[in-house]
Amino acid sequence: MRSAQRTPRFGSVDPGLLRDVALVCLAGGIVGVSFGAIAVAGGLPVWVPVVMSLVVYAGSAQFSAVGVLLAGGGPIAAAATGLLLNTRTAAFGLAVAPVIGPGRLARLAGAHLVTDETVAFALAQQDPARRRAAFWLSGIALFAVWNAGVAVGALAGSALGDTARYGLDAAFPAVLVALVLPALRGDAGLRRAALPGAALALAATPFVPAGVPVLLALAGLALYGGPHAKGRTA
Repeated sequence: MRSAQRTPRFGSVDPGLLRDVALVCLAGGIVGVSFGAIAVAGGLPVWVPVVMSLVVYAGSAQFSAVGVLLAGGGPIAAAATGLLLNTRTAAFGLAVAPVIGPGRLARLAGAHLVTDETVAFALAQQDPARRRAAFWLSGIALFAVWNAGVAVGALAGSALGDTARYGLDAAFPAVLVALVLPALRGDAGLRRAALPGAALALAATPFVPAGVPVLLALAGLALYGGPHAKGRTA
């Protein structure tokens, strides 16, 4: 008899998870189209946003790096900006390292798929097997949709304009909030860490580049006592 802890196949994943992944993919595709269109409309060759999305694969870091390039900054300044905004994924990687699976190849591929969204999907699950399935399902789907969206936007160029002006970019953070709410309701220690972190991020938003507030919010982890800490809700 097969173990109940065996990693679920994608076909047996909770339909609610599939729905949530589809919604995030829709939002990610829209933002990807916007990124590709903005980069090309600003004067960059089509291949730049496409290759950047395949190799770097980091939304806010890509927007910031392209912004530096379009403003006249050099490649080193653009790369430094992207690295600064993406340092938060180091903490995310530690959080999901046990979820990715054994083997160097799996860890290398998994590290490339670590994003705010894949971490949220994975940690929202209740057992290791479902966390692993959620991580890989969301990671592969988001990677494919993001890169397809960037390619479409880059090929369309300035014809599409900035899709963010329609407010569609707000779908991305809205879905993320919906994903993390169940974890916040079930873990008092996590709430103690999340609330000060969110307050710090909101206070810093008007004064720092996009992506940095998320990095600053990680300071709330200093208050996290873990799921078995004193004060956990019953």
